[in-house]
Amino acid sequence: MDYLDQQRERIQEDLRGLIAGDVGFDDISRQLYASDGSIYEIQPLGVVRPRSAADVAACVGYAAEKQIPIHARGAGTGVAGESLGRGLTLDFSRHLRRIVHVDSNLVRVQPGVNCERLNALLGRMGRMVGPDPARASVTTTGGMIATDAAGSRFLRYGSTRAYVRSLQVVLADGELMEVGREPLVPDGRGHPTSKDPNPRKRELVDRLASLLSKNADLITQGQPKPPLSPCGYNLGDVLHENRLDLARLLCGSEGTLALITEATLATQPVAAHRRVALLLFDRIEKASRAALEILRLRPSACDLMDRRHVSLARETEVRFDVLIPAHTEAALLIEQEGDDREALDEWMRRLVDEVGPKCRAFDACEAHDAEEAELFWQLAREIQPASYRRAGSSRPVAVVEDVAVPPEALPEFLVKMQNVLKRNELIASLFCHVGQGRLHVQPFLDLSDPVDVQRMRRLADGLYEEVIAAGGTIGGRHACGLSRTSFVRRQVGPLFEVYRQLKQVFDPADILNPGKIVGTDPHLLTRHLRREVPCPVVSVEPPADESEPPELRDLVELQLDWNPSRVSSTAAQCHRCGLCRTRSPKERMCPLFRVLPAEESSPRAKVNLIAGVLTDSLDLSIFHSDRFKTVADLCIHCHMCRLECPVCVDVPQLMREGKGAYVQANGLPPTDWIATRLDLLSALGQIAPPVANWAIGNRQFRWFMEKTLGIAQRRKLPRIARRSFLKRAARRKLTRQRRRRGRRVAYFVDTYANHHDPQLAEALIAVLKHNGVSVFVPPRQKPAGMASVANGALGHARRLARRNTRVLAESIRQGYDVVATEPAAVLCLTREYPELLDEDDDTQLVAQHTSEACTYLWKLHTEGHLKLDFEPIDATVGYHAPCHLLALEVGLPGENLLRLVPNLRVRRIEEGCSGMAGTFGLQRKNYRNSLRAGRRLIARIRDHEIEAGVTECCACKIQMEQGTTKPTVHPIKLLALSYGLMPELDGLLEKRGRELVVT
Repeated sequence: MDYLDQQRERIQEDLRGLIAGDVGFDDISRQLYASDGSIYEIQPLGVVRPRSAADVAACVGYAAEKQIPIHARGAGTGVAGESLGRGLTLDFSRHLRRIVHVDSNLVRVQPGVNCERLNALLGRMGRMVGPDPARASVTTTGGMIATDAAGSRFLRYGSTRAYVRSLQVVLADGELMEVGREPLVPDGRGHPTSKDPNPRKRELVDRLASLLSKNADLITQGQPKPPLSPCGYNLGDVLHENRLDLARLLCGSEGTLALITEATLATQPVAAHRRVALLLFDRIEKASRAALEILRLRPSACDLMDRRHVSLARETEVRFDVLIPAHTEAALLIEQEGDDREALDEWMRRLVDEVGPKCRAFDACEAHDAEEAELFWQLAREIQPASYRRAGSSRPVAVVEDVAVPPEALPEFLVKMQNVLKRNELIASLFCHVGQGRLHVQPFLDLSDPVDVQRMRRLADGLYEEVIAAGGTIGGRHACGLSRTSFVRRQVGPLFEVYRQLKQVFDPADILNPGKIVGTDPHLLTRHLRREVPCPVVSVEPPADESEPPELRDLVELQLDWNPSRVSSTAAQCHRCGLCRTRSPKERMCPLFRVLPAEESSPRAKVNLIAGVLTDSLDLSIFHSDRFKTVADLCIHCHMCRLECPVCVDVPQLMREGKGAYVQANGLPPTDWIATRLDLLSALGQIAPPVANWAIGNRQFRWFMEKTLGIAQRRKLPRIARRSFLKRAARRKLTRQRRRRGRRVAYFVDTYANHHDPQLAEALIAVLKHNGVSVFVPPRQKPAGMASVANGALGHARRLARRNTRVLAESIRQGYDVVATEPAAVLCLTREYPELLDEDDDTQLVAQHTSEACTYLWKLHTEGHLKLDFEPIDATVGYHAPCHLLALEVGLPGENLLRLVPNLRVRRIEEGCSGMAGTFGLQRKNYRNSLRAGRRLIARIRDHEIEAGVTECCACKIQMEQGTTKPTVHPIKLLALSYGLMPELDGLLEKRGRELVVT
């Protein structure tokens, strides 16, 4: 252990003795917090996640004594690198997430409270906190205050500082203090002074009042007029004749003056109605001039998007392809809010019918309901992150994305901005909050190329020169951080010295986020750039110069069997934006992050680990550590992050291989081995099904199973069938191929339908035959192996893949299509097998000819070949779409089929992931988190209106039946029931289970 490691160990032990929160100084914890949503990367000394204000005070006091820098962090979504540094990173988002108090017009919150969740709670009372940052689903209130966030609706609601009433803060010496509008009285010489009983606060307020009053003229001259925000500390509207608004002063200070532990924010009523319109233009100059005309109408929001932005929207969302013509060069998104519906309608009519044509908009689209309004806002908020999908090494870079000029200067400035880009031979995407004159300019750069890094510096120099000349500001709402601090002096001139004195008053030892805002490093813009995952060099020869490491670490050494191009490109895709940290009810993203909202639970964390290994920031041995397994096991292979990520980063692929490396070195833990061999347990139970089913319901035996096999004692388990479906199929000679004309299907059964619910398999065969499709059941098939994939047992998964691929490919060549009733099995066959077996011809053939059973039947219907002789089913069912079905990206064919059944009322349950995740929820160690993840779904199934649940996934079925007596059935069974094909299905929806598994 070297000296630095010894120091870390000592500091870690000291802090663990001082605070109740989490302390992590290991390599993995440091790597997880080494980057944020910016282009920068700095490994901290360690990570602290305080549980209380007392923890924060103790940590800061210790850091002050030892002269260790402190860097506050919320969700880590900042694009300026403001939360990065080499000291202690304090993560406020993990534990300090409590809404302390709500009254009629104020709310008291801890800094880790998510903005969207806060407004969702306030919305139930008809209230809200006005500012709406673009990433509200992940942004924390502490982050909003630290950057004085505003958002698109600034014109109506202003920025965060207008809502801050008081703050509980920890000062640089560790003292905890409540600050707000501090009263001042004249002293004997007429100078403002404080009479606060706390001597520490009194001294602080007096020094600040003296500093601000002495420099009042300089502050007035040096800071821009609204709506522009200053770059650096906002000193305007802080000192008044009889008070000093200390809370406002700290707003926008980026954690350089004090750390916020609680905040009291003002709330306001939610507008009763809103109207949204989209004006389309054939030139951006027309759009920018039209925006100035529209601002006279006092809208609540007015955003401008350029051609690249709207073109990407058309590529990303089919509805935008219809809505926005291909020749659109720019668009204006306009919103108005109010309580008078008729007045809003008249306002919108005037905008669309009069102002739009007058401003030479060639088309106007109006949102007629809330769903359409959200679609329009999706254009503004969700399309920009998707621009990272751009193929090639050049990506949009958030480095000069926060410039602002007076709105009236915007049309002329856009021309100057384009000239700067042309001089530097760059293209950029543009999004603009017109009412603030704020432009999010993101140039396309390859930061692994030194030439582009220098080009980025020249761009910042040139663009900022034009901004300052136009009377604008180089930044303010997205922090100065690492990307703008070196330009602050140029922006504010003599006022910079006041900034430094202000920092000295609060933090004389410079331990709070040092180097930000008042830093003097002229090269800070390019000094800490994130190490890009290098392009792979496929070679077995050692490098000619052994002093130079290869560009990409040897993947054999990594014990990974993946394709080098695939792993590097997948890891490089992630921009660390942090949108995968969302807990919004509108998205599924990561089910475990919802119940364990820690950085290591986020998909971003998994990419950080793999990228850290590939760029040599982490040692290869990290793959063999138990700490890595703990983080990797927080990926349950649901594929929702891949599906909902703006860039579609395949995190499950990275974690599959990472877990595989761990298993290669350490083997499977016994409980994980059992989870990958449940088909053997089921087959063993079929030796004596009555005994097995008795054991499943016996308290003592379930206790024994939990202790020995790791299967949760209170988890409802499916019963063992008397005979497996494959044996039944053999008796019925379904395992023999027959020469028949017409449609033919090879049924891939998988474990659940084979051993636990042969009735499902029988129902599928009956439905297919009823529709003229002959069925063959390949006798040599094995389970798909999704549990093996998810647990990193890749050797076992490949053996299953080779066996099943050979069997199914042979059937496909003889004219069969492969159909499975289990979405996880289909996902294995179509996505996992090609990657496990490196996309050989057979795996590609199987992937192309495999479909989920409902998908196959829905395709028959769309082609006009599905029989519609359904009998009515008078019932109301709740349909849940499994994650693995969504991951197949085939829509909701099961729900669509059920809507063909007369009298059957289908209620879609949009409550996220079930939390079962295959075998994950069976295991004792995961049982509680599984239930927490599926809590909302289970609650909806209990709704008195719903008579039964419906889903295609056997694991989701198990979770949906947990804690309720209502049955959950497969859509195929309901189709068979409605067709009248299986009399034994009568009473299917009335069958009740037991509340408890054990007796």
